[in-house]
Amino acid sequence: MELRHVPRHRRAVAHRVAAGALPAHRWRGDAPGDEPARCLWRRSRGACRTPALRLRRPYSRRRSIASLLAESRRGVHRLEPPEALQALHDGALLVDTRPHEQRARDGDIPGAVVVDRNVLEWRLDPQSDHRLAAISGHDQQVIVICNEGFSSSLAAATLRRLGLHRATDVVGGFQSWAAQGLPVTPPPQG
Repeated sequence: MELRHVPRHRRAVAHRVAAGALPAHRWRGDAPGDEPARCLWRRSRGACRTPALRLRRPYSRRRSIASLLAESRRGVHRLEPPEALQALHDGALLVDTRPHEQRARDGDIPGAVVVDRNVLEWRLDPQSDHRLAAISGHDQQVIVICNEGFSSSLAAATLRRLGLHRATDVVGGFQSWAAQGLPVTPPPQG
């Protein structure tokens, strides 16, 4: 019996069926009307007639980061740095997701809340037990800023999926913010 096409965890069953240790009709679908069992046996080759029982390829739809970025920005009004500063003064929550090293090198934005990217969703989800005290509800405007405006777009898209429909990010990120002369707390010297 040729078993190279069968996944390793199914080979043990196949060998036991071939040796007569297990009833073949239960594992190979030899019983009349047992199409699901036949598919289980043959689905690694895509030979099933029932499409729902075929194995799905987990990464069959490969995408580039450029397409993910374009999708996350589609239909969203991203803010220019002066617009973000005005929104901050009007009560929006500005979230700085830059790593500590970048903030220590370039400085901080006064009034911004620093949240590590790896815990952003937990800190900003209004339904989370670990949310920030500054999060008041799903209608709050949240502006995410990163170093250059790429990862913040992906983060803002994730926040919109959590229900924060006014989440957006800053075009050009912190580098654009600083280049336009907007307020920055310089890093400590030393």
